[in-house]
Amino acid sequence: MKLAILSRAPRAYSTQRLRTAALDRGHDVKVLNTLRFAIDLSGPEPDLQFRGRTLSDYDAILPRIGNSVTYFGTAVVRQFEQMDVYTPNTANGISNSRDKLRATQILSRHQIGMPATTFVRNRADVPAAIERVGGAPVVIKLLEGTQGIGVILAPDNKVAEAIIETLQSTSQNVLIQSFVKESKGRDIRALVVGDRVVAAMRRTAHGDEFRSNVHRGGSVEGVTLDPAFEEAAVRSAQIMGLRVAGVDMLEGADGPQVMEVNSSPGLEGIEAATKLDVAGAIIDYIGNQVAFPEIDVRQRLTVSTGYGVAELVVHGSADLVGKTIAESGLEERDITVLTLHRGTSVIPNPRRRTALEAQDRLLCFGKLEEMRSMIPERRRRRAKVRKLPKSPIHEA
Repeated sequence: MKLAILSRAPRAYSTQRLRTAALDRGHDVKVLNTLRFAIDLSGPEPDLQFRGRTLSDYDAILPRIGNSVTYFGTAVVRQFEQMDVYTPNTANGISNSRDKLRATQILSRHQIGMPATTFVRNRADVPAAIERVGGAPVVIKLLEGTQGIGVILAPDNKVAEAIIETLQSTSQNVLIQSFVKESKGRDIRALVVGDRVVAAMRRTAHGDEFRSNVHRGGSVEGVTLDPAFEEAAVRSAQIMGLRVAGVDMLEGADGPQVMEVNSSPGLEGIEAATKLDVAGAIIDYIGNQVAFPEIDVRQRLTVSTGYGVAELVVHGSADLVGKTIAESGLEERDITVLTLHRGTSVIPNPRRRTALEAQDRLLCFGKLEEMRSMIPERRRRRAKVRKLPKSPIHEA
């Protein structure tokens, strides 16, 4: 395949390892500076230029988008997606993972174990927010910090309130999280590629430091994950729209507690700790996937007037409970079930003989009006367009 690695650091260990792994497997690979692209929307089809020239065709890209250029970098990745070039990490996935609040909101909807988290903006709401996560000590995080920068442990409530007030006075948005004491300055970094964890390491903080990042002097050792940790890592990456990701987890009393999903994980520490060819696993995965470029499903499926994607919930009192998809009447109403979510399990492309249970969530494609009618609190009739009022504009 012809592969482009999008990176502003061609001499970095991770970039060099990925390039070497691709060359060793006989692929044509180039490292391209993300900031030297130009998005060209002047012609009949979306296109890209690089260093002022039309970009040649590529089978796949591997984004290594730095935090400081997230907006432009994801715009470039999105343009490759529009051109049907395969990328293991979508632009939306990268953007979502960079914003800690957005990432937490997305993961919490899918019952991923995480430290108790809250977000407030008004100073008066801070004391109650601290109590909601269990009180001090609490962890205070900047929304876009990396490598442990912008992560502070506040030992008591007053100190926490003072830190939050100071950060907010400089227009910084912060998360307030419970401190998982039993982790004891340790965490797990799992490197997810596709639908499996290819390597994992335990990071241990140095001395009294509670942050275990290698950049903060933490030590590392290779580990074999329990199934619960592996499942949490893979599900978290997939939910975020990332097929290559570093998932950081705390070892909590109730099992894995996901802290962060990193779309551009470093390879040096985990390869050194595990002695595994992680870069090679990433290249092999991309090589096997180039025929299946990621597409924006909603964008593609909503171009038909009156059709779209919606999630329907099977309520306990509904007449769908106990019926199979074939018996549900959905097909007769021009509704196709794409995926069935049951608790933490996901059943893609469920069979017609699959029986529905209470609280199942069905991701469906079909007529929007028919799907709206299946939500009890929504009106079944299409609202008429009212006539323009006699006074269409109110004077200020």
